[in-house]
Amino acid sequence: MHSVDGVTQNVERIAALFPNCVTERKGENGKLERAIDFDLLRQELSRDIIDTGEERYQFTWPGKREAIRLANAPTNCTLRPVREDSVDFDNTQNLYIEGDNLEVLKLLRETYLGKVKMIYIDPPYNTGNDFVYEDDFAQSYEDFKGKSGMFDENGNMLLDNYERNNESNGRFHTDWLNLMYPRLKVARDLLAEDGVIFISIDDIEIENLRRIGDEVFGNNNFLATLTRRTKAGGGSAAKHFAVENDFILVFSKNKELTGPLFAPFDEKYAKRYAFEDEQGRYFWDTMERSYTATVPYKIEAPDGTMLEGKWFRSEERFKKDLATGEVRFLKKSDGTWSVQFKQRMAEGKKVRSILGENEFKSNPQDLESIGLGGIFPFPKPLYLIHYLVQSLVNSDDIVLDFFSGSATTAHAVMQLNTEDGGKRKFIMVQLPEVTDEKSEARKAGYANICEIGKERIRRAGKKILEELGMRKEELGNKQGGLFDESNSSSQIPHSSLDVGFRVLRLDSSNMEDVYYTPDKFDEANLFNMVDNVKTDRNEEDLLFQVMLELDVPLSASIKQEQFAGKNVFVVADGHLIATFDKDVNESTVTEIAKRKPNFFVMRDASAANDNVLDNFEQIFRHYSPDTICKIL
Repeated sequence: MHSVDGVTQNVERIAALFPNCVTERKGENGKLERAIDFDLLRQELSRDIIDTGEERYQFTWPGKREAIRLANAPTNCTLRPVREDSVDFDNTQNLYIEGDNLEVLKLLRETYLGKVKMIYIDPPYNTGNDFVYEDDFAQSYEDFKGKSGMFDENGNMLLDNYERNNESNGRFHTDWLNLMYPRLKVARDLLAEDGVIFISIDDIEIENLRRIGDEVFGNNNFLATLTRRTKAGGGSAAKHFAVENDFILVFSKNKELTGPLFAPFDEKYAKRYAFEDEQGRYFWDTMERSYTATVPYKIEAPDGTMLEGKWFRSEERFKKDLATGEVRFLKKSDGTWSVQFKQRMAEGKKVRSILGENEFKSNPQDLESIGLGGIFPFPKPLYLIHYLVQSLVNSDDIVLDFFSGSATTAHAVMQLNTEDGGKRKFIMVQLPEVTDEKSEARKAGYANICEIGKERIRRAGKKILEELGMRKEELGNKQGGLFDESNSSSQIPHSSLDVGFRVLRLDSSNMEDVYYTPDKFDEANLFNMVDNVKTDRNEEDLLFQVMLELDVPLSASIKQEQFAGKNVFVVADGHLIATFDKDVNESTVTEIAKRKPNFFVMRDASAANDNVLDNFEQIFRHYSPDTICKIL
């Protein structure tokens, strides 16, 4: 029950490419382990060996090696379900996860490997007041939690006890780089091959962020720098310039597989395309253009008149279009001819690198409309995220935001699904930073940022359903109408719109130390040990840790059923069946085996007696030999 060891994975990848570079060495425990001969690997990767100390192009900073280690190091933390904070826990496909995003990303890495279509993050801008996550996970999570001074008695992260990244500490850029590098490195693994990451940033760290992105994603996968206008007017107090913009850096996982990013046409623009045929919408546009680069040629009109000019399309293209009906001749009132072609409506308008419209500025109305005005400072505008998601994310894709803040990304995904009937899913990750005692958020009863984010999603979902219900009532269920369920192109009814979310909280492993390090326990300790599962953990806690271990999506359906009188979890329609109930006997195991799950998991303490543990493999071998069985 550890997450994947990134170093081991990397060694295996290198071994597959360069088997001659693989060697053996004695590890810390004295046992032989696979290792890489870096001298041989350097020879494989260079025609000329670069000697130590030789000048080369590189991007480094104090702590970079440790940042790489942190990205690769495994974790034995887990995610515990919080039903009471969730909305529609049993049916939703959306996730809201509380905890340090580096640890959470590691836990998600295997289950969601290559499955996230879009990542949007708005990380700290390093303004001198931003905090830095303290990535000291060399000690156990419990020791870290108890000794760091970063948590209150309720487990909330204390902002005031973070190591603030002030310029006076002499590590102004270093701390920020050590924050971002390991998170982006792990996040890259979650992106789909055609996936894209958008990262909001200002001009303080944009240069360093571009370099990190080039290193993590490859500079050949850089797509664009978007410039967003953030405000207008004012600026009299600025020393040199009134800065009115920030940036969004965009990288793809694989540029060759990433398609074009289209923004939808606005209604005014779309009205131009007033005609439609079997190939789609179009309007008639004139062929003659004074600014065209096409070589002039003559065109014969229907009455034999030879028309001369510079034409929008080449002569070869003109002849082809004329033959297929894509060109027409129109006689004007003065007797002259106009040559026109069908200007067809494209799939969409390419996303522009300048996001200058008013909709991209911060909009207080986004939160005021759901009763949260003034609660969260500087939230990203809802339209911005909506616009980016719409340009890239298809109906069933996953959107991830691991600096969730006020959960604007979740709001945008739900809003877009409402508009086009999509079933996009979101995963929000946020550190539970305590709100300032004097803040409007604290006065309103929100103890930490996670409470604000969850409440926003609840209120936004409720508002969306209310508006949808009002429109449904106004339009009715007429045949062919907007809400006609018999019409596959109609907008979705209430029942299929997912505005719920399943809350999970990062915590230490459910297992006692003996589970991971049995060699450190002598006979006396073992006899005093009642169980290998911590006493404060319940059956559903264990289930979610098992789901992580077996790469079962954390949004998978979970049903509780009775098998021979015992409580059993049936996950993802029987892909995984698990029981942690007491006194489980052969009858329960036999019923489960007859369902032929891909995985079966139970606790050793669940068995009614030793015979159950001795016989369950034989039972599965008889009824479901392909089932993989595990005992906790």
